[in-house]
Order: sequence, then structure tokens, then C-alpha cells
Amino acid sequence: MSKHVWTARPDRILRAGEGFRLDAVDAGATPGFAGDKAVARKQLAVRSQLLGDLQERLYAGSRTGEATDAVLLVLQAMDTAGKGGIVRHVVGGVDPQGIELAAFKAPTEEELKHDFLWRIENRLPAPGFIGVFDRSHYEDVLIARVHGLADGREIERRYDAIEAFERRLTESGTRIVKVMLHISRDEQKERLMERLDRPDKHWKYSPGDVDERLRWDDYMAAYQAALERTSTPDAPWHVVPSDHKWYARLVVQELLIAALEDIDSQWPQADFDVAAERKRLVAS
Repeated sequence: MSKHVWTARPDRILRAGEGFRLDAVDAGATPGFAGDKAVARKQLAVRSQLLGDLQERLYAGSRTGEATDAVLLVLQAMDTAGKGGIVRHVVGGVDPQGIELAAFKAPTEEELKHDFLWRIENRLPAPGFIGVFDRSHYEDVLIARVHGLADGREIERRYDAIEAFERRLTESGTRIVKVMLHISRDEQKERLMERLDRPDKHWKYSPGDVDERLRWDDYMAAYQAALERTSTPDAPWHVVPSDHKWYARLVVQELLIAALEDIDSQWPQADFDVAAERKRLVAS
């Protein structure tokens, strides 16, 4: 990590540990980062090269059958917090062949016939891949709690199921990077208003967005409960202040780099005689 712009590791200072309080997080802050937006843009480009190299090494193993590890990036947030920007500007900077993206919306009739984790299991990244969940299994303890789609006992069961599910994933070699993009209520209002002000953004707006805003406090309570119950040593939550989109993108980039460096994939060794193939190629 570039020490001249980061004064502390994001994967450490933004981790939701014991005693974490969501209401104590300043969504407009930029913890651990010593630069401004201009510096951030340069940093994102520079670090994108490293992220791309690490991801390509991981993916190369999937092509040779040697890969045993994967990365799963879980993005959760209130509307307008910047999940799409993360996908475009951070994940979009690597080889798309090695990315598996899933955007979970309201469950289908088929999905409702199964337990809530069934559809999640079907979209997990294979070894050698980075999986990205734009919303995830956490919808089933967030929206379900806020809208009363499940009672308290069922929500508690789901917390336990999620913890067991994620423990199994990490034990099988998947690094889980869980990110809550934390936006302030005022910033969300500005971003929603921008969608109304710009015809090219109308497609992103839904009248239901305002209905959900009216439940803001309920959502914050639901997030607080989910963070407390499911932030574990092997699959911790990282709560990222996201009023500054550039800061959130930098943080997620660093979290992915840290996960890939932990895997430490090496380039697969050639299963042929390189020197002999060079001679054959020259003579061809």
C-alpha cells in the first residue's frame, strides 16, 4: 500500500469490531487517507495496475486448474451510495473474464420456494475468480426486518445461517470482503435530487426511493443489528464512509488488494518445454 497517501490500513481502521456503533460513523469523513480528490484519482489509477496484476494471477490458476482460492466482494448500502461506481471504477479495472457479478433483486417465485441462501449458493465465485454481489443475502435480514417480511425469530435464524454459511466459505478458501457503503441521509437526498434534475438519470430513479428514505432510522437499526451479529474475524464487515465517492472507491480497491495479496497466487508453471517451443516457433 502506498504509505504517502494512506496513514492507516483501511482493512483495519474501518472494520466493524466489538462495540461498533454505526451512528458514530461520519459518512463525510475520509479516515486514513491523507490526500484530496485529485490525489485520489491518481492513486486509483496507480493501484489499479497492481489490482489487475493480482487478479490476473488468480484467474490464471483457474485456466490451468490449479486455483483453490476465490474472493467474494459483498456490497451493501442504501440507494445512491455508490455500489455501481465501485463495480465500474474499481472492479471494472481488471480482466472481466475473471469476474462473476451478481445483482440480487427481489427473489423470483422459484427462489422463494427455497431457503434464502439457495440463490446465493448458486452465484458463488469459482476458484480463481472474484465474485461481486451487488446487494446480497443480507437483504434477507435488512429489508425483511424493516418491512416485517419475517418475524424476529426467523431473522435470528438467518443471522446464524449467514454466519455458518460464511464460515464454510472461508474454510474452503474464499476470502469474503464485506463492505457497507455508509452514506448520510442529506447526501442521499442530494443524489436523488440530481437524478430528478437530469433526464439521463431518470431511469435510475424510483418513487419507491422516497418511501424507503422515510424508513431511514429503521434501516440504520437493521444495519446495526446485522453488523453486530455477522461481523466475524474471518468475515468482518468494513463500514466505509461514502459521501465522497472517490474515497469509497479507493477503500474498496485496497480491501481487494489486501485479499488478493493474502492469497498470494503465483503464475502457473508451463507444462511444456519453453525452449523447445521457442525453437519450433522460430522455424515455423
